[in-house]
Amino acid sequence: MYPVHDVDTLLLLAISLSSKRRPAQLNEIVAAYELIQGATFSEEKISESFGRLANFGLISEIEGGFALSEEAQQHITGQPKKVDTQERVFSIKANLSAYNPKGEHAAITVTTEQLAAAMRSHLAGKTQTVKNLFVPRPKPEVDTKRPGRRKPLPSRRR
Repeated sequence: MYPVHDVDTLLLLAISLSSKRRPAQLNEIVAAYELIQGATFSEEKISESFGRLANFGLISEIEGGFALSEEAQQHITGQPKKVDTQERVFSIKANLSAYNPKGEHAAITVTTEQLAAAMRSHLAGKTQTVKNLFVPRPKPEVDTKRPGRRKPLPSRRR
């Protein structure tokens, strides 16, 4: 696969983050793309990357969502966990540069309008107030004095 762009590797990482158990929707991919540090590209470049990766057989569209193919999962797995984003991108680019696609694959078309709508829905979801169930509850105001403790009775000797 030649040439390999940074957008392609970051998109593969975002899809791998968002599609753990099921194919990821476009707004989930955008949310995962935002989590990756240093990932800023225009909608046009991301839509071109979707087409490129689909033509090489690295991503597929399943039930309206997107998932990585077996070849793409092999390129992404085996990465060290405690590595910064730039080193991970460089390693994945090295793996992808040695990849030779075999056969023809279904084309995926993601328009810039679809990506812009997904970004807007993601941003709207971020600003929406949701009740967080993990916030500690406030303690009721109770008398802070605890009653005195008694000494335990000594054990009897026989």
